[in-house]
Amino acid sequence: MPAVRFENVAKTYSGARGTVRALDGVSFDIEPGEFFGLLGPNGAGKTTLISVLAGLAKATAGRVTVMGHDVVTDFAAARKALGIVPQELVFDPFFSVRETLRIQGGYFGVRGNDAWIDELLANLGLNDKANANMRQLSGGMKRRVLVAQALVHKPPVIVLDEPTAGVDVELRQTLWSFIARLNREGHTVLLTTHYLEEAEALCGRIAMLKQGRVVALDRTSALLAGTAHQMMRFKTDDALPAALAVQARVTGRIVQLKAHDAAEVEARLAALRAAGVRVEDLEIGRADLEDVFVEIMQGGHASALATPTAATTAPSAGVAA
Repeated sequence: MPAVRFENVAKTYSGARGTVRALDGVSFDIEPGEFFGLLGPNGAGKTTLISVLAGLAKATAGRVTVMGHDVVTDFAAARKALGIVPQELVFDPFFSVRETLRIQGGYFGVRGNDAWIDELLANLGLNDKANANMRQLSGGMKRRVLVAQALVHKPPVIVLDEPTAGVDVELRQTLWSFIARLNREGHTVLLTTHYLEEAEALCGRIAMLKQGRVVALDRTSALLAGTAHQMMRFKTDDALPAALAVQARVTGRIVQLKAHDAAEVEARLAALRAAGVRVEDLEIGRADLEDVFVEIMQGGHASALATPTAATTAPSAGVAA
């Protein structure tokens, strides 16, 4: 039995501009113990899919189950099996951190779990904030409390929707260390993030959404292996020649260019020298998940395009890449 199953899920919205199809026949399984990544550009349907999973939105068509429980017909059992960390900082301003966690546990019928609450506070760096009012916390501390709330009833499935958006490095390290431990202990994790280096490091398998459809679904290692080219990465303050500029991905001073072999590397460097472009900190290495993601979103990575078949739904448990 999969931990989470999406079966041909569709979701449409009707408005003044007509009908918008947010999800279009999304199907895949997440196996127990997986660390699974759900990636896609803004507007791809990731948050809509999670809202359907959480019971906050109703699918127009299709079916979703959590640990075998239908999220519509068996909502209470499905929701109890989920711990969801939302994107938004939603909190009750009238309670302390500890009171907030006790109340959250009560929603799921959990009482007398102060030892687990203490462990959550310790592992998420909240010990010194346990008796502080939620209004007194910084944004990063509120984010930690949201994580603790999602875990307070020890759900078998943990859903992290952009959990590290706008937070500091310390919280990222603390969060991933704790979540990786829970994953090793058997919890299933579903992660959405725009930090693709996190997805590459943590997720054993990844699905990519584009315009409400699954356009890639495979093990992370297979997605990376499906990219035949290397990447040249360097820094420069100079303008690239037009022929290279149209092929480059530029972030500030950092330029990335594809190179299929040594001859192409030499040719690109020669073109840069001829144009008077000063190159600093040159690195040549394999494509990373960001490179793969961009290529798939642009429709140029056909080998990674996948339909959800048995071949892509039988991973090993645990954190893997």
